[in-house]
Amino acid sequence: MKRRIASWENGHSTPDDFYGPLLCEAYGLSAAELGLNHEGERDTGLLDASYPASPEGAIETVGLLWRADLNRYEPLLQAEPSEPAWNEASLRWLVAPEPAVPRQHRDGMRVGFGDVAAIKTTADMFAELDDRFGGDHARHAAVQYLSTEVTPLLHGQYTEQVGRALFSTVAEATLLAGWMSYDACRHGLAQRYFLQALRLAQDANDRRLAGSILSAMSHQATFLGRYTQAATLARAALMGISPVATPTLRAQFHVMEARALARTGDVGACEAALSAATRALESRNSDDEPEWISYFDETELAAEAAHCFRDVNSARQAVSHAENAMSGNHVRSDFFATMVLADAHLRAGDVEEACRVALDALDLGEQLKSARCVSYLAEFRQGLAAVGNTTEARAFTEQVGEHRLWVASEAHVSV
Repeated sequence: MKRRIASWENGHSTPDDFYGPLLCEAYGLSAAELGLNHEGERDTGLLDASYPASPEGAIETVGLLWRADLNRYEPLLQAEPSEPAWNEASLRWLVAPEPAVPRQHRDGMRVGFGDVAAIKTTADMFAELDDRFGGDHARHAAVQYLSTEVTPLLHGQYTEQVGRALFSTVAEATLLAGWMSYDACRHGLAQRYFLQALRLAQDANDRRLAGSILSAMSHQATFLGRYTQAATLARAALMGISPVATPTLRAQFHVMEARALARTGDVGACEAALSAATRALESRNSDDEPEWISYFDETELAAEAAHCFRDVNSARQAVSHAENAMSGNHVRSDFFATMVLADAHLRAGDVEEACRVALDALDLGEQLKSARCVSYLAEFRQGLAAVGNTTEARAFTEQVGEHRLWVASEAHVSV
């Protein structure tokens, strides 16, 4: 270890992906301040949010993203999402030629289906942590795993069949990194992960997964207030996988379109999209659905519908759907549904019930590290302030004054 430190001090080498973040933490400095950002700084593609032109470009770019993220490259972590990137990626995916065969690396390690299965199992573990504790809980560890363990596999030797499975599984894991970054409100970074995941899914010839990635982009675009782009992304997902779409996937894409339309105030189009989602989900056969979409069920649809009716100011319908949206199995999703229920009660003029439900949400989210959860609370906080200094509101704010998420929401509102 002494020789390694001496090498760093003399400028003969730089800390790798493992030691770099540890040094940042030990010294309380950013990667830029320690001079560890040379790769990120010279690679403008990371900040341009470009869609890779080839499988090799996807491998190279996603590897750079993982390393720059680990080394806390601030221009990347603070990057804003690019609106043109959403349009470019969806169009290029829609009109893409036959998927390219992943290039073979003769000097790399041999990769088999067992390696692919290991990535899948590990990613599933991180997905469970993400759901239970929020995106900011294990995001860094997930990216550490991808950078350290998965990068050599992408540069390895594999058959075409293994390569397709590898690209699909890594696309799914990169999609998870995107969701975790989105939940942490690292929006530019999340968008870049989604873009790379889409390209990897394209080269895996996994149309269904690619459609789901576009759906994730739509979800983020709605959250950021880019409603036209969000609706377009949802429609592109539906169009792009039409020949292989399953009922559950069609339902998800319709409901993402509905979420965007609700925010624009187009009540009729929103309700039509929700009806299409309901019909699609009613026709599903679970045996024919991808495993990764199994979470999207009647409870999830109810939660999305509750968001829609809240956003079109139909408080009664929002309450009805939100009350059916508590799964008991997904902590963060249940938190969101509970806060939508609180918002709906508040908009209906029932301040006491709104405060009671919001308190339930705060108790539910005690262990969550999620900037999105904080944003839901900030929105409720603003609505509560708008109703005035009522007895119920005062009692509620006194009761939750020291709650971690509530304190964070105050800072969020003041920003």
